[in-house]
Amino acid sequence: MTTLTAIGRTATPWDVARVRADFPILSREVHGRPLVYLDSAATAQKPRAVIDAISRYYETGNANVHRGVHALSQEATNGYEAVRVLASRFLGAASPHEIVFTSGTTAGLNLVAQSYGGSTLRPGDEILVSEMEHHSNLVPWQLVAERTGAAVRPIPIMESGGLDLAAFEKLLSGRTRIVAVTHASNVIGAINPINAIAAMAHEVGAVVVVDGAQSAPHLRVDLQAIDCDFFTCSGHKLYGPTGIGLLYGKYTLLEQMPPWQGGGGMIRDVRIDRSTFAPPPERFEAGTPPIAEVVGLGAAIEYVMQWDWEALVGYEQDLVAEAAQRLAKVPGVRILGEGADRVSVLSFVMEGIHPHDAGTVLDTLGIAVRAGHHCCQPLMRRFGVPATIRASFGAYNTLDEVEALVSGLGQVRRVLGA
Repeated sequence: MTTLTAIGRTATPWDVARVRADFPILSREVHGRPLVYLDSAATAQKPRAVIDAISRYYETGNANVHRGVHALSQEATNGYEAVRVLASRFLGAASPHEIVFTSGTTAGLNLVAQSYGGSTLRPGDEILVSEMEHHSNLVPWQLVAERTGAAVRPIPIMESGGLDLAAFEKLLSGRTRIVAVTHASNVIGAINPINAIAAMAHEVGAVVVVDGAQSAPHLRVDLQAIDCDFFTCSGHKLYGPTGIGLLYGKYTLLEQMPPWQGGGGMIRDVRIDRSTFAPPPERFEAGTPPIAEVVGLGAAIEYVMQWDWEALVGYEQDLVAEAAQRLAKVPGVRILGEGADRVSVLSFVMEGIHPHDAGTVLDTLGIAVRAGHHCCQPLMRRFGVPATIRASFGAYNTLDEVEALVSGLGQVRRVLGA
C-alpha cells in the first residue's frame, strides 16, 4: 500500500493501514473486486467501535431517556447527556447547553430557519447565501423568506471556486439579517473563511449560520474561534450513524427562539389552552430522541478524538491534491473549482461522457463515486454543467485507491468510446 511518505507534506505520518483495519466494510468486494470507496462526502463508513456501541446499547441498555426512575432509563439518560458534553468539547462550544441533537444537518438548518428566521425576519430583510450551498442551506431560507417577506440574495463565487469576499462585502447592508454559508463545499471541497465572513456579517448586525457537514469530518473545528452564531453537522459524515446530527447555537440566541416542534420533553407546563416551554436545548428536542444513534455518535466522536488531527488534515489535503494532479492528466477531464483550498472532495466532468455513465462503469470495477448535481443545482449552473463525478476521500483512503480511480477512468473512456 502506498503511504503518505510518497506525498510527503506532514511531519507526522498518518497510519492509514491501521485506520482501515477499524472499518469492517473496507474488506468486502463489489462485483468481484476490492471495494474502493470514494463517496465519504455522501456518507462515511463506520468503524467497529460505532457498530459495537450501538449493538451494545440495544443488547444491554435499551430504555427511553429522561423522567424514568428505573435503572435502565437513568443509565440511558446519563449516556445520552454525556454525548452532548462530548460533542460540545469536540466542536469547541462554550457549553453543552448550546448543543441540540437533530436528525442531521438538514434538520438543524430547517430548525434555525423556521425558529430563528421565522420569528425575527420582516419584509425587506435580506438573507445572503452563497452560490455553492447545498439545497439544505438554501431551500429552508427560501421557505422562510416567502413566509416573512424577506429576500434571499446570492453571494457569488469565483471561477477558482472560492467565495467572492469583495462581492460579499458589497452585498452586506443594514438590511442583512442572516448570512448562511457552507464551511466547506460538498461539491468542490472549497473551504470558506468563516472567521472573516462572521466578522464582516457581525459588523452590520447579521447572524451567521454555517453548514458544517463537510468541515466537521475533515477540519479541526473550533466554534468559539470562528465565532459563527449557528453551526450544523451530521453524524453519518463523521463516521457515526445516520439519523443523528448536531446543531450548535449561541445560547443567547437559542434562548430567544420559539419551539420548532411540540410534544413531550420540550415543555415546562401544559394547560389545555397554553403551554410554557423548557429552556434550550430541551426546547428543541420534542419526542423520543434517536437514542441509539446518539450513542453511536458518541462512539464516533470518541474514536476520532483519539486521532492526530494535524496528521489527518495534512494527509487528506495531500491526498486530494495528488488526486487532482493525476486526474488533470486524464484526457478530457475538467476539475471544477481547481484553484480553491479544499477539504478532500473533488468534482470533475469528462468530455463527451455523462457522469452517470462514468459512475456506472466505475462501479463495475468496485469503485464507488457519486454522480449527479449533488443537491447543488445553482453551483452546477454557475459552472455550466448539469452534473459531475465526485470523488470524496476519508481518513481510510489511500494513494492506491486514487490510482485505481485514474485507471478506472481509462476504462470509462474505452467502454464509452470517448
